[in-house]
Amino acid sequence: MIGRYLEDFTVGQTFGSGRLRVEKERIKTFAAEFDPQPFHLDEAAAASSMLGGLCASGWHTCAMMMRIMCDAYILDSASLGAPGVEEGRWTKPVFVGDTLTVRLSCLERRPSRSRPEMGLTRFQWDAFNQNNELVASLRSWAMFARRHPGEAA
Repeated sequence: MIGRYLEDFTVGQTFGSGRLRVEKERIKTFAAEFDPQPFHLDEAAAASSMLGGLCASGWHTCAMMMRIMCDAYILDSASLGAPGVEEGRWTKPVFVGDTLTVRLSCLERRPSRSRPEMGLTRFQWDAFNQNNELVASLRSWAMFARRHPGEAA
């Protein structure tokens, strides 16, 4: 059974998440394939960089945010995907041993003008480490099926 449709999101609503611990080998594996910069792959190079230690790629941080939010609400929703990301920021490095959580805030919701069976929701995603420090943020739109297509939103 699907838990959330477009109608279940309201402007101002926030969602919390579970936690994800950042592991050294996952940082290196992701970096080796997608962002092979030395401070994501090599501990000595990372220690002597301005970052001061091995850290996740910003793209890896975004991927971890997606995993966290899939587990928190997306997989239990009528999600139809997303048309893209408006803005993304990496505000603090994510290091080995950090534990991430994500807060999702609903900024806007509207039915589709051309497809009555769906609608769009604009979200702010904020990722925090174990010290409650903001490490990344995204602003994006997501598409959801409507529970009752054609009814007023």
